Amino acid sequence: MENTKKIHPADRIATLPKYVFAQLAELKQEAIERGVDVIDISIGNPDGATPRPVVDMATKAIQDPANHGYPNFRGKIELRQAIADWMKKRYNVEIDPRNEVQTLIGEKEGLANIALAYTNPGDINIIPDPYYPVLCRGTLIAGGNPYFVQLKEENKFLIDLSDIPSDVAKKAKMFFINYPNNPTGAIAPKSFLEDVVQFCKEYGILLVSDLAYGEVCFGDYRPYSIFNIDGAKDIAMEFHSFTKTFNMAGWRCGFAIGKEEFINNLYAMKSNMDYGTSTIVQDACIEALNMPMCHVQGIMDIYHGRREVMARGFTELGFYAPRSDATMYFWIKIPSKFKSSMEFTKYVLDKTGVIVTPGSAFGSLSDDHFRVSLVQPNYRIEEVFKRFKEAGIRYE
Repeated sequence: MENTKKIHPADRIATLPKYVFAQLAELKQEAIERGVDVIDISIGNPDGATPRPVVDMATKAIQDPANHGYPNFRGKIELRQAIADWMKKRYNVEIDPRNEVQTLIGEKEGLANIALAYTNPGDINIIPDPYYPVLCRGTLIAGGNPYFVQLKEENKFLIDLSDIPSDVAKKAKMFFINYPNNPTGAIAPKSFLEDVVQFCKEYGILLVSDLAYGEVCFGDYRPYSIFNIDGAKDIAMEFHSFTKTFNMAGWRCGFAIGKEEFINNLYAMKSNMDYGTSTIVQDACIEALNMPMCHVQGIMDIYHGRREVMARGFTELGFYAPRSDATMYFWIKIPSKFKSSMEFTKYVLDKTGVIVTPGSAFGSLSDDHFRVSLVQPNYRIEEVFKRFKEAGIRYE
């Protein structure tokens, strides 16, 4: 007799929001199949090539049989030393390469795993809205409760600590921040970071700083590491990515730094979930960190030029699109005639073949915005605004 019992997924699957970027990929593919010349300025997927020295090192590393086995769980000591040297050179921060560094298969998995390592079911984690999705998803997967704090334009998209009730702060386990910020492009002054560190020390909260855009900055602006703040080492971790800095999105590599206790707990979670970053990729990362900064500056110069074209194009159409000193994004309000950011996104794709990211991808409090990325060459960005003008898409 056939068993009629249904097989159900875990309850956490039902509680996870749909990943909007997956939905955008589906919409893009449908448009392409209809013959549309799609211009995708939604996802922050670098379109440039990885610097040649990094590629050459990976080519050499893949031919070494010693790199064909399982990698070291923590990451090669040579890579951890290169990371410590990089932090000293770029941020004047001292890091112990043996005990205060954990390599990652991309920063995203590290941010999810640290939430799993520290969040019990029912725990509260403080998360800004808008937010990079994984800053929330790790908490949800762990059975925790996100407490969202709205990033307000009038506050330059900095978290207003007074918006966090004291009873929430007393119960909170983790506090996630991301400056330079995705998606708003906001930057954080040192005084703000000092206030956040003091807040977390007062309430005994683990502060997680996502510094994925630490090198994506323009002019004379340089962001701070959280470890430039006195006392941060006691309560903070910082997560870095090779994706935007070195055009290495597909390589899947990043790292976390912090005091030994925090790194050990992240290591305990990861070593039960994966085998670590490919040794071949690790060798490439060492080369990336050690090569002359002119390679990185060349990438940033390209983004800077695109930023000017993008800002001018949106401004001519009536959108408020201020230039940020960092990141590869513009965070822009949708025209008032649209009820939601997804409605606006679908309308733009249907009328122009251009894909933008709806603000709802970054939180329920952000549905009145959309995000665009500097991931197309200038002539394609100019084509975006030509199509917008022809379709009558303006801010009104």
